[in-house]
Amino acid sequence: MTFDTKAFRQALGAFPTGVVVVTATSEAEPVGITVNSFTSVSLDPPLVLWCLKKDSQRYAGFAEARSYTISVLGTEHEDVSARLARQGEHRLSDMGLFATELGPPALADALAIFECAAHAMHEGGDHMILIGRVLRFARRDTGAPLVFHRGSYGALSEA
Repeated sequence: MTFDTKAFRQALGAFPTGVVVVTATSEAEPVGITVNSFTSVSLDPPLVLWCLKKDSQRYAGFAEARSYTISVLGTEHEDVSARLARQGEHRLSDMGLFATELGPPALADALAIFECAAHAMHEGGDHMILIGRVLRFARRDTGAPLVFHRGSYGALSEA
């Protein structure tokens, strides 16, 4: 029996996920990537994880980064997410950013921001699992999160 990876991906798409942009500084230039594999790992110590495909053009920049910033996207960020999800689109020029203490910029109007020091990396098939130790964070009290479900963007209404 063969394993149908396309059907597997479609089945995974039944689970709605939030969408974040991860930024790092690579060769003195900030780069970004859209990720929907972000989750919390631990409160003590404060750890989060995200996954990066090993054959990504941006792999080396993120795998070698000592720190990165994770910006949780709201519905107003669909264009940002789509742009940074495309192959080759990793520059952050003309996006509303601000500098963080660690160096990698964050989206100025993100729903939440996590400044992370690289903590660990683990093999995960065709992806690398990156675990970051959260050193600082901030959140906005308003805004609906951007979600990804069945291959499309959507939104949750504010509670």
